[in-house]
Amino acid sequence: MARNVDFHKLSVANTNEEAVAGRTSGLCELGDRITWEATHFGIRQRLSVEITKFEKPYFFEDTMTKGAFKSMRHEHHFSFENGLTVMKDEFYFEAPFGIIGKIFNALILKKYMMTFLLQRNALLKELAEKDTSIK
Repeated sequence: MARNVDFHKLSVANTNEEAVAGRTSGLCELGDRITWEATHFGIRQRLSVEITKFEKPYFFEDTMTKGAFKSMRHEHHFSFENGLTVMKDEFYFEAPFGIIGKIFNALILKKYMMTFLLQRNALLKELAEKDTSIK
């Protein structure tokens, strides 16, 4: 489900996020490019990513190719413990605009991105534990 573009759209409905170019539905694969359009901080934005690493079923990484961040990389790690799937996200980003970006990151952006990912992952967990057709 973490690779599913349709699930991602559902999980971030509060930002009106849509896949507008590249892979726009289904499961992401190595080399796929996706351009997302969403509203963050009241501003409609586009963010393009590429699936740059993929080791099914244990890991995949998406890296920003164009967008509001100076840089962005999102690692998705999966392991199996006691019969359960465990997912660990590692999200690396750098805000643009030098010192102003660093201040914005420290005061607002880091918490915003953490909340964004935690909400998405809570829904991912909830739906994964149910029998759903999104998988």
